[in-house]
Amino acid sequence: MTTDTAPLTHIVDDDEAIRDALSWLFRTRNVPCATWPSAEAFLEAWQLEWRGCIVMDIRMQGMSGLDCSTALRQRGSTLPIIFITGHGDVPMAVGALKRGAFDFIEKPFDDNALVDVVQSALDEDARNQARRSTRVDVAARLEQLTGREREVMGLILAGKFNKVIADELNISMRTVEVHRARVFEKMGVRSAVELAQQLTLAGLYNNAAPLAE
Repeated sequence: MTTDTAPLTHIVDDDEAIRDALSWLFRTRNVPCATWPSAEAFLEAWQLEWRGCIVMDIRMQGMSGLDCSTALRQRGSTLPIIFITGHGDVPMAVGALKRGAFDFIEKPFDDNALVDVVQSALDEDARNQARRSTRVDVAARLEQLTGREREVMGLILAGKFNKVIADELNISMRTVEVHRARVFEKMGVRSAVELAQQLTLAGLYNNAAPLAE
């Protein structure tokens, strides 16, 4: 068990032999991991800032893996979940995929295949974390913009040229140029294209309209 925030593969299974086997497998492949004897134990210790992924049996004594995954999502967890399933649990696991599970591995599983899936899940979590960090940074930059600068930015992102923006806002071309420069400076970009890319990466923009430089 752990409270570390470094990326970890959390093994949640009520079978001690499975926990030991998976722990040994991951450690021999240089995949840091932690083990949990039940869904309840994992939920009690879980922290929102944890990074990594979860490898969890879909059926356990007490709370099931599916119920645990539902509880985690309700608490805001974004950790990718890989379910370990028996043959009869495959339809259940497929349903879990539709509700957001990362993948499932059927027993008896191939060691290499499981490690590959876990590494993909860890990579996915790293990408998600990077997107979240970008979103926080961009949101902070947006907070620095004045109301007028936000108006100008919106028209820039709509692909409108300075003259059109000036006419729509009933301000001079020179004023538009000043606002545009301030928007670029505060957002840390050099062009409308960079601005759109930044906002898109942060999940704050999805308009495909052509952009005016």
